[in-house]
Amino acid sequence: MEQKNLVDLSEYGLSNDELFAHVDHNDLESEKITAPRYSYWKSVFRVFFRKKINIVMLVVMALLLFFTYVYPQFIEYDRFARIADPLAKHLNPAKAFKYFGASIHTILGTGSSGEFTFDAVWNGSQISVSLAFIVAVINMVIGIFLGSIWGFSKKIDMFMMEVYNIVGNVPYELLISVLVLIFSPSFWTMVFALTITGWLAVAYFIRTQVIIIRDRDYNLASKCLGTSIIRIATKNILPFMTSVIVTYAALEIPSYIGMEVFLSYIGMGVSDMSLGRMISESQSAMLTPGWGFEFWSPVAVSAIISIVLFVIGQNLGDASDPRTHM
Repeated sequence: MEQKNLVDLSEYGLSNDELFAHVDHNDLESEKITAPRYSYWKSVFRVFFRKKINIVMLVVMALLLFFTYVYPQFIEYDRFARIADPLAKHLNPAKAFKYFGASIHTILGTGSSGEFTFDAVWNGSQISVSLAFIVAVINMVIGIFLGSIWGFSKKIDMFMMEVYNIVGNVPYELLISVLVLIFSPSFWTMVFALTITGWLAVAYFIRTQVIIIRDRDYNLASKCLGTSIIRIATKNILPFMTSVIVTYAALEIPSYIGMEVFLSYIGMGVSDMSLGRMISESQSAMLTPGWGFEFWSPVAVSAIISIVLFVIGQNLGDASDPRTHM
């Protein structure tokens, strides 16, 4: 057998007290985990900001929100302030610069009433974006809460499926149009029309996701221990579906902006000058050369807002999936 070489500790010039030290045993210290603590939301944002496109989109969204909510507070916008001036109407940016002077207000020209198109677009986007956010919040909160209970309780599932089969077969646009015609076309009328049944589609989607995970071992164990359905749904199921909920919300907000634009375009939207109303009233400008800025400006802003919100929401939903945190 080969003799192993022993290390001569004397060559280090250290005493026995320096080489060997007594270590006390501590049961509490031995239970501590030395690995770094996992933080879900820190991991979400770490994955989210790893993509540079998300940083660019956040900067663009910050600019959009600034011009949507902050910029209108610092200007005195009056659509009909120059309606009596025929020379101020339907000016493209070059002619608006020449007539009014170079400023941020004239970069998109003027409209049919002599109003600055740039100012009109951001006043309209404030209405459209606010409507979309309010409707999305209401539908998501109601839909997520009821959908989680709907999917977990078989008795509620039987009743809600009948409701869904009846209401879900009614065309959504038709129902909204009827409600807008019954009530006066206003901002809160649109909110009511978009939320009276809008939560049902969200609830059905959540119900489907809940059914997939409701019979897992830890949920069955909680049910056997007498835990209420509401507590199981809110504590065991909903946190598991964070990424799915974020992804679905990313689709909801842009869709409501598009819905408002479409309904206002066909004359069924809000009475205020929203983006959809601007597109509807300026469509005739497309027939006259040089007036196209009046139509394409609100179209471009609504499209950019929808795309930015969709991309940020989709990437945030991907980052919310714990499987991407590895």
